[in-house]
Amino acid sequence: MTGAKLPEILLISHARDEHVAPVLEALAARGVEAYLFDTADYPQSVGLSIGEHDSAPDNVIVHHDGQLIDLGGIGAAWWRRPMPLEIDPAVVGEDRIFAFGEASSLLASCWSCLECAWINPPQADEVAGRKAHQLRVARSVGLVVPRTLMTSDPSAARSFIAGSVSGGTIYKTFTATERIWRETRLLRPEEVDSLDDLTLAPVIFQDCVPGNIDLRIIVVGQQVFAASFKTPDGEYAYDYRLSIGRAEVNAWELPREITAQLLLLMKQLGLVYGAIDMRVTPDGQYVFLEVNPSGQWDFVEERTGQPISQAFADTLISLSRARNGHEWEMRREILA
Repeated sequence: MTGAKLPEILLISHARDEHVAPVLEALAARGVEAYLFDTADYPQSVGLSIGEHDSAPDNVIVHHDGQLIDLGGIGAAWWRRPMPLEIDPAVVGEDRIFAFGEASSLLASCWSCLECAWINPPQADEVAGRKAHQLRVARSVGLVVPRTLMTSDPSAARSFIAGSVSGGTIYKTFTATERIWRETRLLRPEEVDSLDDLTLAPVIFQDCVPGNIDLRIIVVGQQVFAASFKTPDGEYAYDYRLSIGRAEVNAWELPREITAQLLLLMKQLGLVYGAIDMRVTPDGQYVFLEVNPSGQWDFVEERTGQPISQAFADTLISLSRARNGHEWEMRREILA
């Protein structure tokens, strides 16, 4: 297809995502062309075509700013943080629902048609993000997991809280967005009377893990980058993110056994990338809290100097070349 751009790497996120720019820079420094697909621009300002296009069958083509982007040769894609697609505000009511469904179907077909390696495979990313599932898998690979209850039943919650150890019970949400974010909180005695509100929305309850050393562990392929965050004395001890600017931050060396268990966890979940949260207790026990398949890592790289952006670029390139071999170069020559 004469004139079409033929990127090798696809990034699915948005320009405001601070994790995207350093990876794009690292790819460019290696001479690898990448394309950032912001799904919020589709279908209003970015077009998408799948199928017969310019006499070439089975093409996946993005129409962006007057350019054609041929995704058929993509070797690897990073499923970072796809944004909700935007339907024209002029379309309202049932027509809007219909238009959203049709646009979503074409977009989902796009991902299914890309014969590339993924960080992470979208389906695995979705399943791994389910808190109950990841905790079950974590236990199965030998990781220590705090006693946990996810419930919308007030009586179940009261029973769980009554059985909590001396450290008390923390509670947290299943998800968070840029607009709606809640820190992990210690359940206060006066809040027990509010448990009837669980019928409005479920909550995650856990035994509070003692200690003030939290770990954010970034896994990219087989590379593991760990950082410790020690909350200053006297500050909020249940969520290090609230004092992250004042926390003592250091690169952290994990025990080999923990590293092996985390890599096995990632394999069992089908993930190439994950941001893992753990807490180290005063007696040195490592407790697994959760893994976020699209979690943030820029603050780890900034505070510790660990080359996570480079690792992302290298892993994308490695996956692409392993997947496509010489096919991508041949396609580029044929279609250019």
